[in-house]
Amino acid sequence: MPYTHSIAVPLPWDEAVRRTRDALQEQGFGILTEIDLRATFRTKLGADAAAMVGDYVILGACNPALASRALAADPSMGALLPCNVVVRRGPQERETTIEAIDPQTMVRLSASAAVGAVADDAGVRLDRALARLTGPE
Repeated sequence: MPYTHSIAVPLPWDEAVRRTRDALQEQGFGILTEIDLRATFRTKLGADAAAMVGDYVILGACNPALASRALAADPSMGALLPCNVVVRRGPQERETTIEAIDPQTMVRLSASAAVGAVADDAGVRLDRALARLTGPE
């Protein structure tokens, strides 16, 4: 059962990260957190681990209106926020992969119908953001 929406784009690393941030912002998502896994691995595990993971950033994306609706429907949904969006490129890869958590994952974990509506809205917005990355800037 897939739990992410994923695309691969033939963009240079820095451009893929920047365009991902821009596309998320266009859909009402702000970036609350950013984890540079390569830098973290280099610091905590050494250069070999950093080289193996390649370029890898986790963006914690949040749309405040959607988050508010999800929390109103089920306060435990906070454990799943923000929505993680990964931008990654392995050492030998020619394309950059962008993956976003599938908001329907929340639906599978909550009995609230209102959470389903929020997940539907978030899914449409995340899909639009990813689609934006395949087109011209």
